[in-house]
Formats: sequence, C-alpha cells, structure tokens
Amino acid sequence: MAQATFTTKLTIGELEANYPLYCKALRILIREAKTINQIQRSVCWHRLTTLHQCLPRQYKDPQQLYYHLKREIAS
Repeated sequence: MAQATFTTKLTIGELEANYPLYCKALRILIREAKTINQIQRSVCWHRLTTLHQCLPRQYKDPQQLYYHLKREIAS
C-alpha cells in the first residue's frame, strides 16, 4: 500500500476549516470496513492527529473519534 505524502504544509486555520471534511473521510473509511491500521496511514488521520496535538481541548484524539464513529455507524 502506498504511503501518504504531504507536499504542502497547512496552517492550523486551514486544518480547522477542513475538519468536517476529515471527519467525513474517516466515516467513509470506517464504512468501507478498513482496519484501524489502514486508517492510521491515511491523510485524514494524520491531519486529525495534528489538530488534536495542537488544540487538544477543541479536537478529540483521532482514535477516540474512530471508536465513536464506528459505534455510531454500527447502530
């Protein structure tokens, strides 16, 4: 499997603006029954991780978000 590459650095503001998009991408990956290891190699996972590391009070840990969305989709 190919590794995600990042050619441009995004600002925190740009990451925040695209947060709903990253959550949607994570939701799609979960619906496609991707494993947690496959998801952790995705661009959306890395960007969600960056947001959580920079602003932990505002953005959940991607692993916590993963389990929340997985539970939501399963029900």
